Amino acid sequence: MSNSKITVAVSVSAGVKKVWDYYTNPNHIIHWNFADPSWHCPEAKNDMKVGGTYKARMEARDGSFGFDFEAVYSEIIDGKEFTYGFGDRHATVKCNDLGNDTEVIVFFDPENENPIEMQKGGWQAILNNFKAYTESN
Repeated sequence: MSNSKITVAVSVSAGVKKVWDYYTNPNHIIHWNFADPSWHCPEAKNDMKVGGTYKARMEARDGSFGFDFEAVYSEIIDGKEFTYGFGDRHATVKCNDLGNDTEVIVFFDPENENPIEMQKGGWQAILNNFKAYTESN
């Protein structure tokens, strides 16, 4: 596996407190955590503490495919950033307070099955959904 992380980012027109809540609260996660409109996230759970588990069910809306994404938190700086591990990979999410806006940056380890650009595109699409959901609610 490559040691270089993939980075995706978005600027959200909302304060950091709202962005943090919408990114980490399962009641919100289910509304934005998918890369394509043909998919959805029918269930999410989040025990946000070091050693706690994040779980999200991802499914095609037509029921043809689905999987569970599960990760364990290794570092949390409340309201600012967190890191979690899933398998032998890790991701860090940072929320940078820009006043009326918040920059969300996600750094993650690539997997070996799909091209880097495909992985980056999928994670960016999820982040774009997050932006749209957060700004419209």
